[in-house]
Amino acid sequence: MTNPAPAPFSVDASAEAERRVLDACFLGPYAENDTLLEKLVVEFLRDHVHWRRNFHPEDPPAIPTRAAQHPQYQAFEARMRRELHRLSAALKQSVPFHSPRYIGHMASDLLLPGLAAQILTLPYNPNNVSEDAAPVTVQLEVQVGLQLARMLGYPDDPARADCAFGHLTSGGTLANYQALRLALALKAFPVALLAAGVPDLDLPADDAQAFNLGPAGGIALLEHWRRWLRQQPVSEQARWRERVAQARIEQLGLVEFFRRHPTLRVPRVLAPITAHYSWSKGLKMLGLGRAQLELLPTRDMRLDPDALEQTLETCRREGQSVLMAVAVLGSTEYGTIDPVDAVVAARDRSTTGGLGFSVHVDAAWGGYLTALFRAPDGGLRTWEDMRHEYETFPQLEVHAAFAALAETDSVTVDPHKLGYLPYGAGAFICRDHRAMELLSEQADYVFHPEPHDDYLSRYRQLGQFIPEGSKSGAAAAAVYVTHRVLPLDHANFGLMPRQTVLATEAFQARARRFADDMAGRVTAVVPFPPDSNLVCLALNPHGNRDLAHANAFVRRLHDQLRCDTRQPLQVKQFFASMTTLRRSVVGEAQMQRILAELGIDPATLGDTDDTDRLVILRHTLMNPYLIDRENGISYIDLYFDYLATHLRALAGSATP
Repeated sequence: MTNPAPAPFSVDASAEAERRVLDACFLGPYAENDTLLEKLVVEFLRDHVHWRRNFHPEDPPAIPTRAAQHPQYQAFEARMRRELHRLSAALKQSVPFHSPRYIGHMASDLLLPGLAAQILTLPYNPNNVSEDAAPVTVQLEVQVGLQLARMLGYPDDPARADCAFGHLTSGGTLANYQALRLALALKAFPVALLAAGVPDLDLPADDAQAFNLGPAGGIALLEHWRRWLRQQPVSEQARWRERVAQARIEQLGLVEFFRRHPTLRVPRVLAPITAHYSWSKGLKMLGLGRAQLELLPTRDMRLDPDALEQTLETCRREGQSVLMAVAVLGSTEYGTIDPVDAVVAARDRSTTGGLGFSVHVDAAWGGYLTALFRAPDGGLRTWEDMRHEYETFPQLEVHAAFAALAETDSVTVDPHKLGYLPYGAGAFICRDHRAMELLSEQADYVFHPEPHDDYLSRYRQLGQFIPEGSKSGAAAAAVYVTHRVLPLDHANFGLMPRQTVLATEAFQARARRFADDMAGRVTAVVPFPPDSNLVCLALNPHGNRDLAHANAFVRRLHDQLRCDTRQPLQVKQFFASMTTLRRSVVGEAQMQRILAELGIDPATLGDTDDTDRLVILRHTLMNPYLIDRENGISYIDLYFDYLATHLRALAGSATP
């Protein structure tokens, strides 16, 4: 395929300034910034060497200079080079995430500040389990939590008693698991205080009230318990601490805890049917069981607030406790934004009615879009202030969802997705760090009993609070440096998601033109407008009425758009991903609408794998160079031209 002659796009001065900032952010689709990255790597590798040589310069070299001349040394070097060359050759078949021709899964090029910081830190090999193993990067990780908290609208001043706290994980799955752990610990702790018979505290009247206080009530009771304990004689403090510990769910386990408290029922987690499969995994790992995950229907591909209210009312009526309600800020398959504001309001009303629970937002995908909503001073930008920058983004309900993040209890964010940082770097952030004490784990050989005079000293022994026993400090350095170079607001980090949102709007417009151009050959439909920078496309050969045939048609097309290790990578012109729409996810009315727009007979919707879902193409628009203004190229236009070429050929042989 040949590119058209450059026809520079018209841009104003501010847009040109944005592009010049972006030009320094990435290695680039053509490795344009190779010299910059090489200089950074060499400079800081030499700096690391100097650090080693000056640690104790009186120590002589342990490896003699003549070692490089020994045959065994040279043989080892040869083997190492051979294997590295083999690896390098094999990696050339990797997925080209860096290219604007890649619009498949949730991956793109890496930000240079993070990539360089991670490479710089790797030779030091810090283990962020404690300050003993990572005196620098543990503190950087705690600062990352505060950086993300500020972006979300959480309290980020360590001097505040209710300051937020966050830490990195291997990915969003583990961050979601941490959210479940914290919510269960906080929910069950008041029951333990009641069971231990702690005097002089204003405790709930019974187990049911204690179990349903909600996060704010649980944290308030935890603080009262701390103050009461400090007022006791030293000899009594240990006894009461142990007495409460023995009554906690973490000590007893689920079976014994609920045996001792027979009026309580195992709590449920309420999540939209679009939720990531990690929620099922997390409930299994925690021992609550997959049966406790109740998936709620959607309305326009977003969590249905009415269904949430009805479910909560049923739970209240039946005495069924709720651990957590999950809202998704950018679903993995469709990029849709749940009404976080409605979920928060439902929590507040339900807690007042005696059924308290946590609200967690799974923003693994959409978390960094929050930078677009954040002013440099930390304030929330108004909807009116943002609307003049885009054609349709953000819809008013989407703005309301992002604004409500500040009132949630915890959030999952993935720096290795829209943060443009290396795998694996997920993040868990809770709104009030005081609850984290309930997750604390002791190990004398790692964690030292020290007074925690302030917020930062409390988390020097980070491994006490996180799921992992060992974790890379290099990832923390990468995220921290990136956030320092590009603060998490619309004027700095927001420059990147802004480009991708603009590309999404251009993709939608081009999809409409594509549908007109292909009329009579293929019917093309964007099944629902995107809330973020992820767009789906449904296709059906003209005249076809059979769902199974339409699905087979799209699968054949996707074969041209997916990685195939049996072919040279350069054979592929573009990369896109595939997903499905199921009636149980989109709802009966929406499914009927989409099939009707495609011209597919709803009667062909059946129960087999080929007929119980609609196969569609999925496009993740992360690359900021999808519209290359420097060379006058729109890779979005090129992609639709490429689709048209293949679809004409497929449609010609696809008559049922």
